[in-house]
Amino acid sequence: MKPIDRPLYLKRIEPMINTEFIKIITGVRRSGKSYLLLMIKDKLLSMGVDED
Repeated sequence: MKPIDRPLYLKRIEPMINTEFIKIITGVRRSGKSYLLLMIKDKLLSMGVDED
């Protein structure tokens, strides 16, 4: 099964990436929370953040 891209969710989270606040992503089971975290990881890597 191919994951569904969620650009709206990523767009809402992007302004909070470099803040000191803790981000909590909630949702029902199998709603795409882990995939959203992978999208955030890819975004950070594209911004030049070291993978370590």
